[in-house]
Amino acid sequence: MNNKVALFRYSVLGSLTSRIDLEHGEIQKLIKDCAEKHYDIPNSVRTQISSRTIERWYYAWHKAGVEGLAPKERSDKGSSQLTDEIKRKVLALKKENMCRSVNTITALLFDLGFGNLPRSSIHRLLQQNHLSHRVVSDAPSIERRQFEAYKASDIWYSDVMHGPYIEHLGKQIKTYLVSFMDDASRLMTHSEFCLNEEAVSVEHVLKEAVMRRGLPKLLVIDNGAAYKSGSLSGICSRLDIKLIFCRPYEPQGKGKLERWHKSVRSQFISELKLKNINNLDDLNDRIHAWIEEVYHRRKHGGLEDETPLERFRRDIPSTRRLGDLAKDIDEIFYHRIERKVNSVGLIRYNGDQYEVPYQFTRNKVTLVYEPLKKIPIFIEDSKGVYLGDVIKLDKHANLNRDRQRPNEIEENIIEEANTSLVENALDRHNNRYTLEDK
Repeated sequence: MNNKVALFRYSVLGSLTSRIDLEHGEIQKLIKDCAEKHYDIPNSVRTQISSRTIERWYYAWHKAGVEGLAPKERSDKGSSQLTDEIKRKVLALKKENMCRSVNTITALLFDLGFGNLPRSSIHRLLQQNHLSHRVVSDAPSIERRQFEAYKASDIWYSDVMHGPYIEHLGKQIKTYLVSFMDDASRLMTHSEFCLNEEAVSVEHVLKEAVMRRGLPKLLVIDNGAAYKSGSLSGICSRLDIKLIFCRPYEPQGKGKLERWHKSVRSQFISELKLKNINNLDDLNDRIHAWIEEVYHRRKHGGLEDETPLERFRRDIPSTRRLGDLAKDIDEIFYHRIERKVNSVGLIRYNGDQYEVPYQFTRNKVTLVYEPLKKIPIFIEDSKGVYLGDVIKLDKHANLNRDRQRPNEIEENIIEEANTSLVENALDRHNNRYTLEDK
């Protein structure tokens, strides 16, 4: 039996084929276990197979052996329910606008009086004519070419992949793998499982990446809300990183990352022993170990048989390092938000009140805070100049606190400046009469 599809299906069945005395309950349990695993499915971007499909394969194997797992040829292969006229219309409608989906073409044909045509027939016709892909563009097609950065850290990519469920605070919660990849070397500058895919998680992983591997010249990222946050744009500006957003509906622009995600699913997640994962740290310990010991040290076909680590290290002398920015790295990744100081020197943030220097009452200031723990740090003006620290309001401590008052120097300045039009007029009047007496 040389049919690759049949052999793949047979490998999926696994332990279902090793016993002949399985009871129905055992069969369903084993099928469910198989459906929870991830596979490198031939000619598909999917990585999981439904329980119903695996069950169908099992009974086909049970009836006819491995031969029963081979795909069946359609009895109507070579025939079509579409007339030559309809075929010409379908192809013309698609070529006129490559954005049109099968549903759109079916609806247009209905409007032209051709009735409800089978979608599957239209789809097969488009496939046979290499027109089945939906292209979001004004052009009939988008020219795609493989490319690669000249040197490591010229271009980094970032994306998020949905990860496994783990136990967190007594609940099963979904994880998200946030990754940053170097284009030239395929090295993962940093990759980490987080509990959400929000901006704060993406920025946390970016911070780890630049501290470990230096600074990229260009960062190409997804078009999602987490990436388009103002905070990420500000961080990249402060680090002198040019930020580029991928076009919507064009995953081909991140092909190397898509291949990375496929490797993670088929080689890392499929090998995880979830019973040993007690928290997020356990999961991240394993992904970091797998990246450093397996992925980074395995020769890559796209790198002329170099490993990602070898390729990246070759360009380290020309890589931009953090340098003097390292001492300010925390501040660079802080978030900023505008707040107005009330009449008693307080601002509100995250449901709490904080005191700021009293001279800024009734003024707008920029609150700088640590985004992961949501802790306010200090305030600055619109130009980024430090104005003072913030302190959480403690009304009891304020009971015996010395109030802020002008110091002696300020009092002298105020006293020297204490003048008025009336006093000035009196001085001039006295001086005039003194001169007349003389």
